[in-house]
Amino acid sequence: MNIKLIIIFSFTLLYGFFEIFLNQTKNKKSHIEKKDDRGSLIGLYLSISIGYFLAFTFASLKPGRIYHWDLMFITGFTLIAIGLVIRISALRALKQYFTYSVAKIEEHKLVTSGLYKRIRHPGYLGQLIIFLGISVSLSNWITIILMMLPVLIGYNYRIMIEEKFMSEQMGEKYNEYKMCTKKLIPWIF
Repeated sequence: MNIKLIIIFSFTLLYGFFEIFLNQTKNKKSHIEKKDDRGSLIGLYLSISIGYFLAFTFASLKPGRIYHWDLMFITGFTLIAIGLVIRISALRALKQYFTYSVAKIEEHKLVTSGLYKRIRHPGYLGQLIIFLGISVSLSNWITIILMMLPVLIGYNYRIMIEEKFMSEQMGEKYNEYKMCTKKLIPWIF
């Protein structure tokens, strides 16, 4: 088996354990006032799992192969590093208001500083860049599509649920925030 594929797979497992650990520790510390996830977290986990399964299943096949392994590997891990920086910066900006479920914390305040000044979901952007980096590092166009398509569907649903919940809970303040920010990409989308 190719050493780069082992490195990518190992990183993927470590990243998954990191997110699970974070989820478990945040759930114990959060004082949730209201929760309305509508299955979006499970849907997200499922879409990510499907993306991983499809991408790693097709990663070693010849169809779609990009024969610049080193360049794709370096590009993929550069994207992963960028995604991790964005993800961690977003979590640090939210501090005690961060939860894995769509929820309102006691004394919840809308965070509009740091990355949240320009986009509403920088944590999701960071994760999407991480998944893109993982799929790019596999050096196959088919794996990029097979990884990103289910992941994008899962995040799109999650964002829709979260934005509806935030509008209901924070009212006009969140709606005004939506008017002056983008969902994921500053000035674009």
